[in-house]
Amino acid sequence: MTPPRIANRLLPWYQQSGRHDLPWRQSRDPYLLYLAEIMLQQTRVETVKPYFRRFLAHFPSWQALADASLDEVLALWSGLGYYARARNAHAAARMVVDRFQGEFPTDLAQAVELPGVGRSTAAAVLASAYGQRQAILDANARRVLFRYYGFTGSARSPQNERRLWQLAEQETPAAAHDYNQAIQDLGALLCLSRKARCDDCPLFGPCAGPGEPTQIPQPEKPVRYACFLLLRAEDGCVLLEKRPNRGIWGGLWALPWYALVGANEAPELAETLRDWAREEYGLRPQLGEWHPWQRHTFTHFHLEYRIIEAGVLVYGVGEGRRALSPFAPEQLAQLALPSPLRRLFS
Repeated sequence: MTPPRIANRLLPWYQQSGRHDLPWRQSRDPYLLYLAEIMLQQTRVETVKPYFRRFLAHFPSWQALADASLDEVLALWSGLGYYARARNAHAAARMVVDRFQGEFPTDLAQAVELPGVGRSTAAAVLASAYGQRQAILDANARRVLFRYYGFTGSARSPQNERRLWQLAEQETPAAAHDYNQAIQDLGALLCLSRKARCDDCPLFGPCAGPGEPTQIPQPEKPVRYACFLLLRAEDGCVLLEKRPNRGIWGGLWALPWYALVGANEAPELAETLRDWAREEYGLRPQLGEWHPWQRHTFTHFHLEYRIIEAGVLVYGVGEGRRALSPFAPEQLAQLALPSPLRRLFS
């Protein structure tokens, strides 16, 4: 038997208990809504709030973001993580200005052409900004529907994905804006991934597994290992490398990174690092302190890394295959840095 429509129970709960005070919920401006949706991908609300405000203060419109340099955008995004989002937002702003006359497209097919904009992100903006009946399937909505209808297996298997989208469209009422906000809030506040608060849930009863929510399998992330060289010149400058726009920490300034097979503590590692620095950067570093191992988590893997301090007498001589740039300590805070390095330099 088909359970009752979710909206009938969910919307009254949202009116009373929803997160109406979130800064992006005070507007129907598609630029603000788009920016919030991008920042909230795989990132907690409380983390996003200060970045959202700072970003808007510097780039209050599509045009302002399109006119900025990528370095400016990445510097303001620094610490928020998942930097492909910042690169995509910059590219999307330029596309909105160039192709859509500075307005977020009102057609779903056109909206998903924007870099980094998927079906759910586009639908969320269209529903809230333009009042369209558009279904979303972000992580929170996916989890609610997965449990409500008693799914098993992977929430992202092709079969489950198709069926979840069908149910999302079926459950979304004409007033999609409030419903979409409500199902996001239900997943974020009550239908939590690890400890669901079923007793407080407005859907308790018709849900397929009340009190014992379906566990959604989470794949184990692989672990990678690396050493970072913290290179300091005689004048106190730190030598950093601009990473390629694609890949990990794309477009950010970072320490030279040497990948390891494992947590290698072998004596010959020091000599290997010196040879690598000479071949790649034309440097002859004097290795100093080896920092303890630390962990940083990316979307698809964990990175176990350690920082090795080193001094160099001469840099910029052009002997290596890759270039490093010197920065005085007081310049570091203004750079687009990965969050582990921002913490290190602070």
